[in-house]
Amino acid sequence: MTEKKKANEIGWNFDNSYTRLPDIFFRTVDPNPVQAPKLIILNDRLAASLGLNIKELESEEGVSVLAGNRKPEGGTPLAQAYAGHQFGHFTMLGDGRAMLLGELITPKGERFDLQLKGSGRTPYSRGGDGRAALGPMLREYIISEAMHGLGIPTTRSLAVVTTGETIMRETPLPGAILTRIAASHIRVGTFQYAVKWGSVEELRTLADHTIQRHYPEVEGDKNRYLSLLKEVIKRQAALIAKWQLVGFIHGVMNTDNMTISGETIDYGPCAFMDQYDPATVFSSIDREGRYAYGNQPYIGGWNLARFAETLLPLLHDEQDQAVKLAQDAISDYMKLYHANWLEGMRAKLGIFDKETDDEVLIADLLTLMEKQRADYTNTFRALSFVKPEGTGIFAHPEFANWHERWLSRLERQNKPKDAVQELMQSSNPAVIPRNHRVEEALEAAVEKGDYSVLERLLNVLSTPYANTPDQAEFCILPTPTTVPYRTYCGT
Repeated sequence: MTEKKKANEIGWNFDNSYTRLPDIFFRTVDPNPVQAPKLIILNDRLAASLGLNIKELESEEGVSVLAGNRKPEGGTPLAQAYAGHQFGHFTMLGDGRAMLLGELITPKGERFDLQLKGSGRTPYSRGGDGRAALGPMLREYIISEAMHGLGIPTTRSLAVVTTGETIMRETPLPGAILTRIAASHIRVGTFQYAVKWGSVEELRTLADHTIQRHYPEVEGDKNRYLSLLKEVIKRQAALIAKWQLVGFIHGVMNTDNMTISGETIDYGPCAFMDQYDPATVFSSIDREGRYAYGNQPYIGGWNLARFAETLLPLLHDEQDQAVKLAQDAISDYMKLYHANWLEGMRAKLGIFDKETDDEVLIADLLTLMEKQRADYTNTFRALSFVKPEGTGIFAHPEFANWHERWLSRLERQNKPKDAVQELMQSSNPAVIPRNHRVEEALEAAVEKGDYSVLERLLNVLSTPYANTPDQAEFCILPTPTTVPYRTYCGT
């Protein structure tokens, strides 16, 4: 059997539309071979949905592609250029340690980017080796797949391959490469790059490409670029509301980490909140709390304003009119976000209809949770069973008053109790990737080569709303400690 035929048996089906953009937006790159690639974990279900042959993907040929040692048949490896505001400061960026292999067309006709993360230096590398460590790549695999299980738009993780090499950070670490699947890797920062270093026509070409790929329904609109802006605002408002509803903290909401497709991307110092506190920050580099849990909706608006600025040359020939169109669109963001969040909070409390006092009811519960240092996920999970335990927040006199008001609210909507409970249990996850559970899985994998802990965690996280008996232990809180939990970018 020829090597080419063997490669085709994996199921690669590429159509690389990004390469048809002006070359200002990317640089083609060659594979950066690693010493001894070994497949550690493969997302079988995702692979099958992409039309890939799992057995062949696990072969030497398949692993060599996942390790960046060989180009896949039909792929055109490239590094994408982009810029971004990082903690508010604008800078030139680009794929410094990632390589887009191409765009896969699935059996259903869907298009997804296939990207290797940690695959070595590129023309956009700003220093370092362009490699990644095993721990951070496994963290992204866990969290991104957990987000998918929670029903939150996200990039996906197809595989992790160890490289057989040691990379140097503060200590020597085993190297690894993550294969990431995304609707695309077009970012707010991609548009910022176009405005700063490209022409208006190159910006227009990027915008047209983005519309064709993600928002083809607006192509015929009178002002399709204004429609593009509005659609991106809608998706981001919905996305960030979903983050807030499950207590997810991204940790590094730079403009280069906001996709135009509306997917969550770049799981670096991300984590999930245990006790409810809007000021929660886990990232070791976010010393001022810019990206704290409670700030995420506002940072989303700030990032979208930066996106709107990039589109000004396309919105209208007159600058003042372009600015007004952009401002009017951006002014809708917080209203859209709040509507999404409020609808989600009503569902978490089993509320089907709308009353003006609902926001007060929700706010009073969150205030009580913050005062009592209640666990965010477990509080709502307990309420989902209508009979919360009489300990912690549930034993507090203020809760008794709130609980009575809540039950009265449920009675007024005239819905059967089983319907209320079904809505709540489908809106409140029983399990999230608890930080101590993630660390436990990473330690077993990285330090001991034991992937059974990680595999069990992934299995539980794949159905977070199931409320099955085997999930009970994953709802248990970590042992209290005086040392705050910290996360790191993992570069």
